[in-house]
Amino acid sequence: MTELIIESVGSLQAIAGVNDKNLRRIEKRFDVQLLVRGDELRIRGEDAALTQQAESLLRQLFELVDLGRAFDEAALKFIIHAFADDPSIRIREVFSEEVRIVTGKREIAPRSLIQREYMFAMQRFDVTLAIGPAGTGKTYLAMAAGVEALLKKRVSRIVLTRPVVEAGESLGFLPGTLEEKIDPYLRPLHDALFDMLDAEKVARLLEQRLIEIAPLAYMRGRTFNDSFLILDEAQNATREQMKMFLTRLGLNSKVVITGDITQIDLPPRQVSGLVHVREVLQGTQGIRFIEFTDRDVVRHELVRRIVQAYEAHARQLELLAPDGGATTP
Repeated sequence: MTELIIESVGSLQAIAGVNDKNLRRIEKRFDVQLLVRGDELRIRGEDAALTQQAESLLRQLFELVDLGRAFDEAALKFIIHAFADDPSIRIREVFSEEVRIVTGKREIAPRSLIQREYMFAMQRFDVTLAIGPAGTGKTYLAMAAGVEALLKKRVSRIVLTRPVVEAGESLGFLPGTLEEKIDPYLRPLHDALFDMLDAEKVARLLEQRLIEIAPLAYMRGRTFNDSFLILDEAQNATREQMKMFLTRLGLNSKVVITGDITQIDLPPRQVSGLVHVREVLQGTQGIRFIEFTDRDVVRHELVRRIVQAYEAHARQLELLAPDGGATTP
């Protein structure tokens, strides 16, 4: 058992949160006990390294509070997760630094704390999964991070992919070439590119295959080195497709996966790969999950209300269902 003591913790309440929720979160994340004795905070843990990490985190938080920095619960949750993932970071520097993504036409700054956490995760982790409703900036920020990495030569190409899930009309009977058939599915990725780069630049990068846009099924059998891979609409990937995509990761590459598990278009009884991967890989070192909610919607205010209304309606249906499960209106 290791015990460390931090003295003169008069500012503890500024960190503890309602019902000491933030202290409980630190205890769980670092497997320690936090005990207050007068103006002392005792940190006890079986693992000496984790105990020392918890102490370092708390000392840095107290330092920031003494400097007049105020934290809400969301900010502290972000800090605790970021520090647990990388104990070498200096919280004061991370929290004060400007997190921005620079593309050819835009300089993009986070519009919410969760977007800041998302952008921070994409910089530091090889695999980032962003899950949440429409309008939270998941795909747009992933695309921006990829474009910045390409322009700054941190990677040699961007690979953008989506599952091609048919909605009542078979691709085989649609007119045109294969590229023309799949274009409507991949058009949102094109739109984001044109918002960040000049049209001529986009055309040149596509022609040179420095940006590749393809259906998810075309990823099988390939390995991507020195690449920035984005899987969009991942809720429509099957479990097998999700495993296949994740195992394409090569040297000096990053993967960003985005999706909304409330908008799954797979056939009934087909398990979403995004739902499954959250169960399988949650807590795996080197992989970061970012969870957006309706409160994080940054599009038109009406989008937030629409998302909230649908969620409320779904909860009501669950309550009305005889077996306590969801039903179809």
